[in-house]
Amino acid sequence: MLRSIFSGITGLRAHQQMMDVTGNNIANVNTTGYKTQNAVFQSVMAQTMKAPGAPIAEGAGTNSQGGVNGVQIGLGVNLGAVTTNFGQGSAQMTGVATDFMIDGEGFFVADSGTERLFTRAGAFTTDANGSLVTPDGYVVQGWMADEQGDIDINAVVEDIVLPVSSYLPPVQSTTLTVDGNLPAGAAVNDTVTGSITVYNDLGTARTVTATMTKTAANTWTINIGGGASATNIVFNAAGVAAPLAAGELTAATLAASPIAATDATGQAFTIDITGLTQYASPSSFAVTEQNGSGVGTLTTFTTTNDGRLIGVYSNGVKQPIAQLAVAVFNNSNALESIGDTMYRDSVNSGVPLIGAATFDGRGSLRGGSLEMSNVDLASEFTNLIMAQRGFAANSRTLTASDEMLQELMNIKR
Repeated sequence: MLRSIFSGITGLRAHQQMMDVTGNNIANVNTTGYKTQNAVFQSVMAQTMKAPGAPIAEGAGTNSQGGVNGVQIGLGVNLGAVTTNFGQGSAQMTGVATDFMIDGEGFFVADSGTERLFTRAGAFTTDANGSLVTPDGYVVQGWMADEQGDIDINAVVEDIVLPVSSYLPPVQSTTLTVDGNLPAGAAVNDTVTGSITVYNDLGTARTVTATMTKTAANTWTINIGGGASATNIVFNAAGVAAPLAAGELTAATLAASPIAATDATGQAFTIDITGLTQYASPSSFAVTEQNGSGVGTLTTFTTTNDGRLIGVYSNGVKQPIAQLAVAVFNNSNALESIGDTMYRDSVNSGVPLIGAATFDGRGSLRGGSLEMSNVDLASEFTNLIMAQRGFAANSRTLTASDEMLQELMNIKR
């Protein structure tokens, strides 16, 4: 039989496989996180018809002869590889808090229950237990924060669980910050006040008033909620030479900050007074900050570019609750696609290097967005034409070879 028949058959098979790859790309044009694949052809072995010959050097009693090239006839084509283009896909804004995308290198990590899998598709949801899961129920991996909101990214990854039904325990108010100006022209025994909401150890909210009373020239005391008055607060007098500016706290007073005070209920506070001044202007005194909070429940969360999920609680507190893990590989093209836009590592991909986003070459994360497919329809339709024409050309090779065989058979007639 003619070699061209077998070459044509391999060409038909290879271009059919190219069509399969192209068709799969087009089918996944709207698949979240899908990466384009490309068919790579390579020639198969060649049959040697004539071996090459080396030149014969001129010597005594002999004639020189030049070298000759060998003659080989190829035996067709096969599919050498199907490579994956892991180039960045476009961002699609969804506004869904549990949707994530990786901008750059890396894969989300998920646990199927039997093995660790990897994906670029960040369309996650929560299950009945609050676990962050893929559409197939695989639990997304990362690191959970402790009660103080600290995250150890050097620890072993674990299931990400969003505590939607848990409570953030109350924090008792222990520090206050006062700020603003006290009027320099105030008379002795004049007062200014400012109020703020504080919390006890059970998270009960109440309002306390800080009262500043002028007791002497450039000297004030502070009273919290009807308790005992705190240490004298002294300001520099007018005409004081630099570096001590008039109207600012004296060096001794600054050194004593924060000062201690107790209100009428017995709740103790330390008060930061370093922001106070005494200038010839109206009072702007206020209690600006306190460190307590009531009981809170998780209402929503935001995402930082390094993958931390910052919980927003009903009591106004914002605190990290978890951090998503991102894996990179030495050879991403060797990952094994198992469907559902999931991959598993292989012997040639290298071990997964799992860490936080934005570190060691890993991309950054976006919340409320998904990565679209990176399929380029213009390129795919071009490949479609190439595969179709290549298939047709190889079928013509079979037709021509068949006609040649038919002519050979006709010799006997």
